[in-house]
Amino acid sequence: MRAVRANGVVLHVADSGPVGAPAVLFANSLGTDLRLWDAVLPHLPRGLRYVRYDKRGHGLSETPRGEWTIADLAQDAAALVEARALGPVVFVGLSIGGMIGQQLAATRPDLVRALVLSNTAARMGDPEMWAARMAAIRAGGLEALQGAILDRWFGPAFRQSPEAALWGAMLTRTPRDGYLACCAAIAGADLSAQTARLRLPALAIAGEHDGASPPDLVAATARLIPGTPCHVIPGAGHLPCVEAPMPYAERLAPFLKEHTHG
Repeated sequence: MRAVRANGVVLHVADSGPVGAPAVLFANSLGTDLRLWDAVLPHLPRGLRYVRYDKRGHGLSETPRGEWTIADLAQDAAALVEARALGPVVFVGLSIGGMIGQQLAATRPDLVRALVLSNTAARMGDPEMWAARMAAIRAGGLEALQGAILDRWFGPAFRQSPEAALWGAMLTRTPRDGYLACCAAIAGADLSAQTARLRLPALAIAGEHDGASPPDLVAATARLIPGTPCHVIPGAGHLPCVEAPMPYAERLAPFLKEHTHG
C-alpha cells in the first residue's frame, strides 16, 4: 500500500513489477477501487511495471471538497505518472477511467504511449440521466441503486453468482461525495472532438451485456481513433476484467507486448 500526493490529492496506489520497467497504468470505473484489476493481472506479461490507483473520491484515496471535471481527474493521473517517474505509460482505463485516459492522452501526449479504452466512450449518457441518478443517491444513498447498477455491471451468469454481492459491497462503500462528484464530471464531459484528434496506438474492449457502455457505444469511440480495433467479450457486462479475466487478458496482453516498449 502506497500513498502518493498528486495534484494536491493523496491517492492510494499499488505498484508491482520492476522499477524502471515500462509501465502500465490502470484507472478503474465509477464505484470501484483498484481491486478491479486483481483477477486479470496474473495473466498479463511479466517484466512490466503495473500501477493501479484509486482515483479521488474512491477506495482509500482522498475525497476533496467541491466539484471536479474529467480534466481534474486527468491532472491527478498526470501528476501520479510524474511523481512515480512512470511515463510514458500504456494507459488502461475502464468506464470513467477510459475517459480519464482520453483526456490525458489529449492534453499530455508526452505521458501516454498507448491507450486501452475498456467499456467506455467519449461521452457517456446525458446530463439529465446523470442528474436523475445523483438525485436518487442523495435521497437514498448508493444502496438505493445497488441492484440496478449491478445489473448494468455484470452479464446474467455472473450477476447470479455470490461474487456479485462483493462488488455490491464495494459500490456501496464508495464515499458518497466522491461518487457524486465523479457522476457530475462524467455528465459534463464530451471528449468526442479531442479524442478524434488522437493519433496513438489504441485498443477498445467491450462487454456483450454491458448496460452502462454498450458495445456499439464503445465501437463508435474506437472509430474516432484511426486503426483502433474493438473487441467484444462474450457473456460479460461492464466489468469484463472481473467476470472474464482470461478472455480479457487474451485481448490486452498482445497489445501490451507490442506497445510497452515504444
